[in-house]
Amino acid sequence: MFDSLSSRLEGIVKRLRGKGRLSEADVDEMLKEIRTALLEADVNVGVVRNVVARIREQAVGARLSEALDPGQQVVKIVNAELTAMLGGETLKITYAGRPPTVVLMAGLQGSGKTTNSAKLARWFKSQGRQPLLVGADLQRPAAVEQLRTLGRQIDVPVFSEPGDPVATAQRGFGE
Repeated sequence: MFDSLSSRLEGIVKRLRGKGRLSEADVDEMLKEIRTALLEADVNVGVVRNVVARIREQAVGARLSEALDPGQQVVKIVNAELTAMLGGETLKITYAGRPPTVVLMAGLQGSGKTTNSAKLARWFKSQGRQPLLVGADLQRPAAVEQLRTLGRQIDVPVFSEPGDPVATAQRGFGE
């Protein structure tokens, strides 16, 4: 998400360079780019709407700093909103004293568990860890296949067996 958003913001900042103030058209163009980047990153549509509305309010409103040019203002506003969206503080992962460290993803259907599991696995891999994705969502027909596809894309193994989700999770723990 951040790479795509960064490249889109860089383009916006370049286009705003030399302008004295953000116009309504500048804000609309910027918000379209931000909305697209967040949606492409699988951020929930409702969250995207809220973030975009807050950015619009700050970018169009009178809270703009006179010390910053429009491009810097955009970066400052977007950074503040994304930080707030992500909880505002950095939490460190506490790894188990003895592997494996288990991360259980739970949530409503369509909330992004499968995609975010792959994103976490990719991040763990980038940190030198050896993640294993365990597909235990055996109720949704395409869930395990989606996880396998994502696992192949990021070169992370996927374990799943048909049958009982609890047994699958337990056997995955043993892998």
